[in-house]
Parts: sequence; structure tokens; C-alpha cells
Amino acid sequence: MAETPDPDDLLSLEEQIAAYQREFQDLDPQVEQVVSALSRLTRRMNVAYGRQSATLGISNSEWEVLKVLVLSGAPYRLGPGDLAKRLGLTPAAMTHRIDRMVNEGLVTRERDADNRVRVIVELTPDGREKWVEAMRQATVFEADLLQDLSSEERGALGEMLTRVLRRVEEDQPDADGRLTDLD
Repeated sequence: MAETPDPDDLLSLEEQIAAYQREFQDLDPQVEQVVSALSRLTRRMNVAYGRQSATLGISNSEWEVLKVLVLSGAPYRLGPGDLAKRLGLTPAAMTHRIDRMVNEGLVTRERDADNRVRVIVELTPDGREKWVEAMRQATVFEADLLQDLSSEERGALGEMLTRVLRRVEEDQPDADGRLTDLD
């Protein structure tokens, strides 16, 4: 089944901004250009990352769990509740995701030896290898994405986007209040 295109994608960025200005005269075209370009870029990057993950036999949602476990540091272990909180998921959704990943050999789920009530989810060697390969693929994609920018331009863009991100994190935290685990 074909994916329904986003209405914004039917128009060029310039056409979209002109249409917005026609209907809403108070629009700042510079602000709209930045916001619309970031939105389109994010969607397209997510599609590209999804395709890359699919070549590895993992979904974007599984990639997110692998990433959180790797970012937690060796030995790459967290409780399901910690994973759910960091990913902004309900415990039930996290349990479903962990079940799939255990079946695929990406993580293990064991009782904590020190606290038999607590469950620990741990990255397997196969899960770590999938994460490493996804990172290799992403690094190539991202270098290609930014190839038209000089090192100085990439640095400046990174700094500017980080300032904008901080503003959003300060002014509009997500529903769970997560601010530090969105990298």
C-alpha cells in the first residue's frame, strides 16, 4: 500500500511559504522557511534511517531501544521501566517491544540477581552489532547529507540548531518532561 504523501510535499518549499503568506499575512517567511525545511528534512531523514534499519532486520523502534541501552554504558543494561521512561513509552508498549527484541536475539530479559522482583534488559552481542552497523550506515548517510557544507558551516549550523533545540527543551518539554535523552 502506497504511503499517503504529506500535503506540504506536494508543493516546493517556496510555493508552500507563498501559500501560507496568502492565507496568513502575519507569517514571517524567514521563520517559516527554517521551520518548514527542518520539518521536511526530519521526515526524509526518518524515512532514510528506517530504510537503513530495515536492511539490518530491525525497526526504528528497535533501533531506539538499542540506542538507549548503548548510551547507558557498559554493561548496557536497564530495567524496563527505565527504558520506557527514556523512550516516552507506556510500560505495556515497552513490554511488547522487549518481547519482540528478545525473540529476535537483540536483548535478553532476566531477573536481577540482587532483587528477584526487578527485571533487567541487556543488550546482546548481536544487538550491539546491529547498533554498530546502523551507526556505520548512518555516518555515511549523514556525511553525504552535509557534503555541500564546509566544516565551518557545519559547525555554525550545529551551534544554531543546538540553540533552537535548547529553547524548545526549555519552553516545550514533552509530556514526560524528558529533556536530556533525546539525542
